[in-house]
Amino acid sequence: MVDCIVEKRKLIIETWGKIKVKVVRPLALRWSRYFGTFGDLNRAAAIMGNKTVAKRGITNTYAKLSVLHSEKLHVDPDNFRLLGDCLTVVLASQMRRGFTPDVQAAWQKFLTVVISALGRQYN
Repeated sequence: MVDCIVEKRKLIIETWGKIKVKVVRPLALRWSRYFGTFGDLNRAAAIMGNKTVAKRGITNTYAKLSVLHSEKLHVDPDNFRLLGDCLTVVLASQMRRGFTPDVQAAWQKFLTVVISALGRQYN
């Protein structure tokens, strides 16, 4: 069991080192379409220059993000799962052949944990 966890963690870290986060993050948001208040997300150039999208990439604790999304923004928690799916699609398109079934499984497991943390505040 521990070897499996270590291997998945290694795949996540290796993958993260290969992707261009500043490109992947806005593309995942563009795919999602659940960010109507963010402004124009219909063109890649508009997304890349969108300050609201850029703010979403700032590191924060999951607890703070969970409170923000549940108590202040009242975001449907299922949107987190959909965003995770969008991120998986974008990672696959960016990595192409490097996005092996093992890498996909590691990312989906990791995103499940992140999504659970973000949705923790919901009743």
